[in-house]
Amino acid sequence: MELHILEHRVRVLSLARPGLWLYTHPLIKLLFLPRRSRCAPGFRGTDWGGLHSRFELPPSEFLQVAEATWLVMNVSSHSGTAVQAAGVTKIARSVIAPLAKHHVSVLMLSTYQTDFILVREQDLSVVIHTLAQEFDIYREVGGEPVPVARDDSSNGFPRAQHGPSPTVHPIQSPQNRFCVLTLDPETLPAIATTLIDVLFYSHSAPKEAGPGDPGPSSITFFAFSLIEGYISIVMDAETQKKFPSDLLLTSSSGELWRMVRIGGQPLGFDECGIVAQIAGPLAAADISAYYISTFNFDHALVPEDGIGSVIEVLQRRQEGLGL
Repeated sequence: MELHILEHRVRVLSLARPGLWLYTHPLIKLLFLPRRSRCAPGFRGTDWGGLHSRFELPPSEFLQVAEATWLVMNVSSHSGTAVQAAGVTKIARSVIAPLAKHHVSVLMLSTYQTDFILVREQDLSVVIHTLAQEFDIYREVGGEPVPVARDDSSNGFPRAQHGPSPTVHPIQSPQNRFCVLTLDPETLPAIATTLIDVLFYSHSAPKEAGPGDPGPSSITFFAFSLIEGYISIVMDAETQKKFPSDLLLTSSSGELWRMVRIGGQPLGFDECGIVAQIAGPLAAADISAYYISTFNFDHALVPEDGIGSVIEVLQRRQEGLGL
């Protein structure tokens, strides 16, 4: 398999909803003027967050920005002559778990097209050293992949491979049914008004869970990413009804997804091992997933018909850790 370290150097932020009005104009520029930003995801939920390669947002009490600069990576595998995205299951086994053992903070962003792994720039030497046995590693320079020799990672390594056990966070499974979609960038203007309304103005409080339910009956969650001209959208089935059905594209099966949300309080950007807590057990059970990290919570989307076994797998792991 190949690990590609992309040219993006990004900042990760969280914006509290009460301050969203201060940033509506610059965020709309980031989302709808792609020539100004090569990497512009946005998430709407309990907070509004994202990452981008051109930091143009003024400071305020509502904005939290991770101090570190983050690098973006993705994993691909060869199938005959074709290069394919590896998927979260393979990434969890070959990337997330080894980096968690070396106490490297990882954020993940799954999109319709592929999966991205974010690591702090200061951890790059540890990342390369840890993964060089498993991967052919390339660093993008001027748009071209340049092989990275293992010797290039020697500066600053090794890092101590012991430390406190990661905090075991509670999990919830809201009852929403989610869609993972894409869109031809040329048709983005046709949904711009609806997209702006959903991202910046529509809001509903989470509905309370019923007796015995593992989480709230529904939550507000919408993720939009525009990366290198490719658009990916995650929304629940009810929100999808607001958009023109002939413009949003999904897999031929039209599969719906359920969410597992991890965290009982803001997770922040620096804690190690959070992604591994969900991605690892799901990979061990060979369950496919989309994964999206945010400041307050991490989110895994799994096939709707498998949510029962997913909850069982994760609860069993947490019971084993004594939560």
